[in-house]
Amino acid sequence: MNGVITVGMADYKTAKAPEILLTAGLGSCIGICIHDPVLKVGGMAHIMLPSANGSLGGNPAKYADTALELLLKEISGMGANKSRLKAKIAGGAQMFSFPGKPPILKIGDRNAEAVEQELKKRGIPLLVMDVGGSFGRTIHFDVGTGELRIRTINHGEKVV
Repeated sequence: MNGVITVGMADYKTAKAPEILLTAGLGSCIGICIHDPVLKVGGMAHIMLPSANGSLGGNPAKYADTALELLLKEISGMGANKSRLKAKIAGGAQMFSFPGKPPILKIGDRNAEAVEQELKKRGIPLLVMDVGGSFGRTIHFDVGTGELRIRTINHGEKVV
């Protein structure tokens, strides 16, 4: 069995083949997976909010803009070539809704939009975007193959 590295909430990790990166409990949070298919290295971040908005201190892995920057820096340090990087994301659900009331804050949507914009700004193609809905996700990312396994409760499992 390949080694499994767990990525916690507001955390990021990098790995090389044949390791697997795992994060659980993606509700409104987004799991960002970045992969260099030639070097077979990659990383995952579990972000909670769209932007640090210039906040000082705190955990930069919590935000889409700063977590992606940290992740890319570390993957580049492993020898990854930015021109080969590919991305896949999952999460961004609207976990709480109340009948007859509009969705509150739409954090999941805002997180997904922020991640998409940050990737676009850096020229990294987004190959898979499994976001939205009202259900949580657990993801397993194989940095050797780039395969992303997405598990949900009551909505099945898929591999992309």
